[in-house]
Amino acid sequence: MSNPLVAVVGRPNVGKSTFFNRISGRRISIVEDTPGVTRDRIYADCEWLGHSFTLIDTGGIDPHSEDVFLRQMRQQAQIAIDTCDVILFFTDGRTGMTADDEDVAALLRRSRKPVILVVNKMDSMSQQDNLYEFYGLGLGDPYGISSTNMLGLGDLLDAVIAHFPEQSDDASEEKPVSIAVVGRPNVGKSSLVNKLLGTERTMVSDIAGTTRDAIDAPLTWEERSFTLIDTAGIRRKRAIEDESIERYSIIRSLAAIRRCDVALMLIDAQTGVTEQDTKIAGYIHDEGKACVIVVNKWDAIEKETNTMETFRKQVISDLKFMDYAPVIFISALTGQRVDKVLSQVLSVYEQAQRRITTGLLNDVLADATGALQPPTIMGKKLKIYYATQQSVAPPTFVLFVNDEALMHFSYQRYLENTFRKSFGFEGTPLRFVLRQKERKVQ
Repeated sequence: MSNPLVAVVGRPNVGKSTFFNRISGRRISIVEDTPGVTRDRIYADCEWLGHSFTLIDTGGIDPHSEDVFLRQMRQQAQIAIDTCDVILFFTDGRTGMTADDEDVAALLRRSRKPVILVVNKMDSMSQQDNLYEFYGLGLGDPYGISSTNMLGLGDLLDAVIAHFPEQSDDASEEKPVSIAVVGRPNVGKSSLVNKLLGTERTMVSDIAGTTRDAIDAPLTWEERSFTLIDTAGIRRKRAIEDESIERYSIIRSLAAIRRCDVALMLIDAQTGVTEQDTKIAGYIHDEGKACVIVVNKWDAIEKETNTMETFRKQVISDLKFMDYAPVIFISALTGQRVDKVLSQVLSVYEQAQRRITTGLLNDVLADATGALQPPTIMGKKLKIYYATQQSVAPPTFVLFVNDEALMHFSYQRYLENTFRKSFGFEGTPLRFVLRQKERKVQ
């Protein structure tokens, strides 16, 4: 299940990025007193009291500025508002409530999303009286905090997670599998979505860029629920004007990958894997998403003996880092093999959710290290004491070792291939985390 999205919004220079960095535990956003430093939305996965969520830092909203950068930041913030589950509306307790705060508050009320009013820079108890004027924004009780001094953050995060859906203890309750249909423009994404849905749910045209937004559509297949997300085609950056609507459509497409369970990556059979296809696949891989590579427009290809297998090998060769992903060949136009898509999605989804018991995992690890000894560097040999699976989607394994620096990339790749041979994991990336085991001092 995707993490809830929490957007941090407000006018420029109210301390949004400082808060973001404090909660994420890393200095991801640049923090300065200059308005407009944060232009794009920045994401970080966070946790509070056992609740995982994704925090989104945004550029400041200046409702009336005609400055190019501030207009773009306003559009970026609007995208965050549209896609998030909870909004943290930041204001400045030192300067007090402003007319711009009132305009932003009106914008947020129209979103009909849960809004938590945050009054930042409340560095001492003597400033608490400054809270009262913010009731005038009509957004309920304000939370006074100081991001710099880390005051009031616990109460604020308690309020945030109170808006999350309750976590079900019923393991048998199945959540819809969310599927992002992604790829370059005009590879047949909307045609495939419509064919799967059995209706003209989205516009289909040969003109690149017809789909502007990431569109969600529910689907039931063989008593399983899915959510299909049709996305805008992702073009090269240099082919996109900075202020065009398409630029923001692509941002939404990348966000759709981030929130999906499985990515269907469409490739045009007539052009094969392009440089841009490689970049899109890299984004899916880096986000740790299960993936099915779908070669569309297969009906337009002249076939000979082994044409499909030759093409499959070429795709895997071009996308070496994603050689774990299955490749299927379809025609969204004629419906050829489209019925295989959802079964393949379900298969890789289940592989991404798979857990391996610690005992079995370490049996396979022992066999692997016995068959090929760990590397020795500068006379020091890598020792892998044991392994455990930390999480799923993607399956993540912790390896406890004597020295992290001794783990060579090639040996880690060997372990990954061994795990795949033993356990499957088709369609999902694997992650390895190295932990150096502390030596006991005698």
